[in-house]
Amino acid sequence: MMEVEGSNTSMNRSPQSSFVRSKALYQFKQQKLPACKPVLTPTSVITVFMLMGFVFIPIGFVTLRASRDAIEIVDRYDVECIPEEYRTNKLSYITDSSILKNCTRYLKVQKYMKAPIFIYYQLDNYYQNHRRYVKSRSDQQLLHGQEYSHTSACEPEESSNGLPIVPCGLIAWSMFNDTFTFARESAKLKVSRSNIAWKSDREHKFGKDVYPFNFQNGSLIGGAKLDPKVPLSDQEDFIVWMRAAALLSFRKLYGRIEEDLEPGNVVVVNLMNNYNTYSFSGQKKLILSTSSWLGGRNDFLGITYLVVGASSIIISIIFMLLHLKNPRPYGDNSWNKKSLSS
Repeated sequence: MMEVEGSNTSMNRSPQSSFVRSKALYQFKQQKLPACKPVLTPTSVITVFMLMGFVFIPIGFVTLRASRDAIEIVDRYDVECIPEEYRTNKLSYITDSSILKNCTRYLKVQKYMKAPIFIYYQLDNYYQNHRRYVKSRSDQQLLHGQEYSHTSACEPEESSNGLPIVPCGLIAWSMFNDTFTFARESAKLKVSRSNIAWKSDREHKFGKDVYPFNFQNGSLIGGAKLDPKVPLSDQEDFIVWMRAAALLSFRKLYGRIEEDLEPGNVVVVNLMNNYNTYSFSGQKKLILSTSSWLGGRNDFLGITYLVVGASSIIISIIFMLLHLKNPRPYGDNSWNKKSLSS
């Protein structure tokens, strides 16, 4: 009845094509459209799980091998770069501006590392995903500068001394400010710090005519300072920092070494240990890493494929044993024949 009424209404107000669309919509809502309804038999279920295992396990080994092809050197320096006399009170050391924060680290290369070698800094136990922290920014101000004045979300780093802060917010205020220089056998390594940020961020999220203004001029200094003569779109280390991480342990790209490193080479890293992670028991690490066709070193994807593949094979074997022990009987249609004969 509903279909006939709907069809008449449709014909009165639109041509035949509208009637066809209306009928198809009615069938879709009433779940009357043709559909594939596979019957899951024990044999088909066992076969599917077995095939999943045979496909996923080789993929897991390939991705795990590709991940291991990426060479990494990881050095945690936040503890070693504290002088002995301050190791019982790290906070007083990092907050005292009169103490020099320079530190030298030596990284020995164990395997051949082909350029480009990516330089990352890693922060642990740092909750960049905290709701209040993530919201403390103004994307419109980053794009348009002081022309955009609705920056209340940036509190408490919205203004200072009665003047607006550009860029405003806690994310910008807490920018990472440790610096690194690299040398090999007293020869300075060529390090590129260009194109470390996403091209889409540089071109569409940070204004080419927006310059830092009144930044880090308050009584409490958070992190790095920005060059007021360089537009935000050209300050790529700042752009990298502004892309907030989802997890409490994260890496951010610092630059690239444009020279190959041979086994046995010692990379001398002169760094300034400025960034305060001691107040919240955070950790700082420096990473040198090559990449493979799969990207950087990350075993998660390969291990996931192996676990899923192995689980699928185990499940298929369990189903097979259960099916052999207690096979499902064929359906008995004798009652149906009796009903038809009567």
